[in-house]
Amino acid sequence: MMAWLTAVLLRVGDLGPWGQVLFALLYILCAVTMAPAFLLTIAAGALFGVWQGSALVFVSATIGAIAAYAVAQRLADTRLFSWMDRDTRVAAVRSAVAGEGAWVQFLLRLSPVVPYILLNYALGLSRVRFRDFLVACPGMIPAIVMYTYYGKVVGDVAKLAAGVDPPRGRVYYVMLGVGVAATIVASVAIARSARKALDRQRGT
Repeated sequence: MMAWLTAVLLRVGDLGPWGQVLFALLYILCAVTMAPAFLLTIAAGALFGVWQGSALVFVSATIGAIAAYAVAQRLADTRLFSWMDRDTRVAAVRSAVAGEGAWVQFLLRLSPVVPYILLNYALGLSRVRFRDFLVACPGMIPAIVMYTYYGKVVGDVAKLAAGVDPPRGRVYYVMLGVGVAATIVASVAIARSARKALDRQRGT
């Protein structure tokens, strides 16, 4: 899979505007199939530069997130998840995330703990409002800019695919600190809301 993806990415840079279209389609496909999109984000910097690459990744990642959200919404109606919802704890956590709105989702997007691929499906299965889901997507921007910058620094898609680690300077550690802080705040907010939701369910 990685070898095929690397070969495609090496051709993308030579296709002009059509290369950007192909890149976007690849990103959306990764989002829906839960394939790693990390390489694509870094490769965008090597192929298109920091700002153009960041803009392309953000648009692609947002469309991919919407597609995954739509798939997750359908899965949420299946027998498996209907059975899971009978557990009051599962239902409480899902209603907690849905009840917190866009702010907590934005914090989760900033967090390095929950990967982009998994978060899209987790939020869709939690039945969050689509408006809140969409409004929270700009939380991806800081990480996107950071990783496309690293891709620009390395400048070689083949090396990135081979596992060359991007440099980790001050920006990386600042973003890591912001992400950890966002994770803590989001976790506290979700736990508090879940506790209230659970108390309400027990009281009914």
